Amino acid sequence: MDVLKKVPVREQDPKVRATNFDEVCLGYNKEEAMEEAQRCINCKNAQCVKGCPVAINIPGFVEQVKEGNFENAYQIISESSALPAVCGRVCPQESQCEGKCIRGIKGEPISIGKLERFVADWASENGIKPEGAKEKKGKKVAVIGSGPAGLTCAGDLAKAGYDVTIFEALHEAGGVLVYGIPEFRLPKTAVVAKEIENVKSLGVKIETNVVIGKSTTIDELMNEEGFEAVFIGSGAGLPKFMGIPGEQANGVFSANEYLTRSNLMKAFDENSTTPIMRGQKVAVVGGGNVAMDAARTALRLGAEVHIIYRRSLEELPARVEEVHHAKEEGIIFDLLTNPVEVISDDDGWVKGIKCIKMELGEPDEGGRRRPVEIAGSEFVMDVDTVIMSLGTSPNPLISSTTQGLDINKRQCIVADDTNGATSKDGVFAGGDAVTGAATVILAMGAGKAAAKGIDEYLSNK
Repeated sequence: MDVLKKVPVREQDPKVRATNFDEVCLGYNKEEAMEEAQRCINCKNAQCVKGCPVAINIPGFVEQVKEGNFENAYQIISESSALPAVCGRVCPQESQCEGKCIRGIKGEPISIGKLERFVADWASENGIKPEGAKEKKGKKVAVIGSGPAGLTCAGDLAKAGYDVTIFEALHEAGGVLVYGIPEFRLPKTAVVAKEIENVKSLGVKIETNVVIGKSTTIDELMNEEGFEAVFIGSGAGLPKFMGIPGEQANGVFSANEYLTRSNLMKAFDENSTTPIMRGQKVAVVGGGNVAMDAARTALRLGAEVHIIYRRSLEELPARVEEVHHAKEEGIIFDLLTNPVEVISDDDGWVKGIKCIKMELGEPDEGGRRRPVEIAGSEFVMDVDTVIMSLGTSPNPLISSTTQGLDINKRQCIVADDTNGATSKDGVFAGGDAVTGAATVILAMGAGKAAAKGIDEYLSNK
């Protein structure tokens, strides 16, 4: 065993997986997980924990895996995380826990994410559930949104003894976990549905098809239905566009719509009642994880796919693993390239996208070198579908129907970083509704902080 290198993780062959929606990464088996856990040196001052937004006791659970005590490992993780099988698959571990791992200084860091995934999957296969509250407090809390922030907040509050109800606008619980992340990265039935059942097993109730701001309001929940506190974890589902000519052509999608129709409505199925257009040549504009998800989905629907990004490979914001997988599968990267116009035919359908080449200039306020157009470098790429993946912002429905709730110029709810408290007494918020589009684990961290804030608020009320 080479302690400086990770135990390799089995994956589907790129040529095979590019034609199906089955999970790409196959994960560790029992023997592989225990071998990888042996690499951990069990630091006294564990930096990996400091890199985890929900502060999982990583050395503690890894030590249990090392000994083969998988149930103990699961309960240690569950003290901090409501969604370990999800986090083990989609967290950017390379920039968080694994990025801080001491073992990584003179070798490869411990595969913390893959070990977390193994433990969660083992618990699911063996019917192990998280431990619930020992006594109830008799106080009701409403949680708006059943995405990672809402599920985490609800789970932690239920463990603390509160009577928690989640209100979800869509017909299925899970938020971005079900509508945003493709099946080949995060299986819905085998993983997401089971994680949600674990949260429900703690006593959390989930009501779907409830649009806060339409079906009812936060003020009505608090004044008429007896909820003593509310957490807003409604996410950021309002897509952004470039504002370039031709963007309204038929065949232009937001990544949000494209992925929602594929993931939640199963539009990739030829027997679907709402089939999605199968482009032959697709351009995805953007360089984040969502852009990778949209591109890899379009590829599986039979298209030649180009990712158009205005900066270089080093500036791509997507996870290294997702970029690697996309390249393996045959996605074409058109870097230092920026769209300036969508071109359509006489019937209004996309037939091309006009782009200009870029070069990197001086750093911007965030420290990244600013892309600058190269005069006279315009060219037209022949495509029949364009997917815009430029980020999202919160829907203003909740803020516009709630008295005394402050928002900022980006339409995000203003909330305290440490406990999620908003300008309205008893109302807390976190995740993308506060920060704008970010990662699953950061939303979970915000949900966890808000649960603690709500507990303190109701204990002192």
